[in-house]
Amino acid sequence: MKTKVKILITLLICIIVIILGIGIGSIYVPPKTTINILISRMFSKPLGDIPDASVSIVWNLRIPRTLLAFIVGGALAVSGTVMQSVLKNPLASSYTLGVSSGASVGAGIIIITGLSIPFLGMFTLPVFGLTFGLLTVFLAITFTSKLDKNMSNNTIILVGMVFSLFINAILTLMSALGREHVQQLLFWQMGSFSSREWSSVIILLPIVVIGVIILMRYSRELDLMTFGEDQASAIGVETHKVKWILLGLSAGLTGSAISFVGVIGFIDLIAPHVVRNFFGSSHKIVIPMSMFIGGAFMVICDLIARTIISPSELPVGAVTALIGAPFFAHVYFSKRKVR
Repeated sequence: MKTKVKILITLLICIIVIILGIGIGSIYVPPKTTINILISRMFSKPLGDIPDASVSIVWNLRIPRTLLAFIVGGALAVSGTVMQSVLKNPLASSYTLGVSSGASVGAGIIIITGLSIPFLGMFTLPVFGLTFGLLTVFLAITFTSKLDKNMSNNTIILVGMVFSLFINAILTLMSALGREHVQQLLFWQMGSFSSREWSSVIILLPIVVIGVIILMRYSRELDLMTFGEDQASAIGVETHKVKWILLGLSAGLTGSAISFVGVIGFIDLIAPHVVRNFFGSSHKIVIPMSMFIGGAFMVICDLIARTIISPSELPVGAVTALIGAPFFAHVYFSKRKVR
């Protein structure tokens, strides 16, 4: 099957998944009604006989939630794709470098103290989460460069794991000291798209789009580094500098995504493997397709999370973990079998 046909099929699947994500819920909205509401809002056309309740549910609740899920899933998937290529490890992700742990500490400080910065308002928690997540990665990479001037991949992964364990210990201590906030902390660490509004979509979308575009500009370097840093250096790639940039951008995508919705794992592990098996290894195609596949998968997981025990709701991170953990085991043991 030609690559263009595969891309068209992927885009069609994404559109179908988004429409289903918007329509399915405690109150079912047919796809035709969903599409009519979208057209009406986007092009200022009359709604006809569509009830106001359906319009409010679709436009104010379902669409921002579904779009945010798609954007977050895409950001995590692209981040995982780049991390696996840079570190040449099929099980690597931004979480390896402590992004989620650092973001959890930043969010925990806000949740426990109730701090709210006036000019940030409701975005105080996302900003703190992103800042602490990026700070953790920066410290991990800086520490790695001091230990190993060549910044070998094994050293980066090891230092990231050590930082993650240390920060998780701090988070456990915070939970013990602020027991009345334990449930809120736990829910944030499992991730949720509940009650998310258009403002989150409007802020996160340009960040993710710009990040993905910049990473796509490094597609050639990623292709070369996949075959080995020595070969890439011989061709003229500044591997040390490029590695810093790619790791930083990937961590930034992950930090931005989870700062709005909480920690959600395994999307950045699953999507890159699916895309590479379907589209090959060229990062010029793999990066944007990871965005779409990861986004669609996240929408499906969120749909399961909010319908499987309706009217109650599961944290979406629990759903991704139930799917991702067996996939993780499959990848790990299949690699061992090959060796």
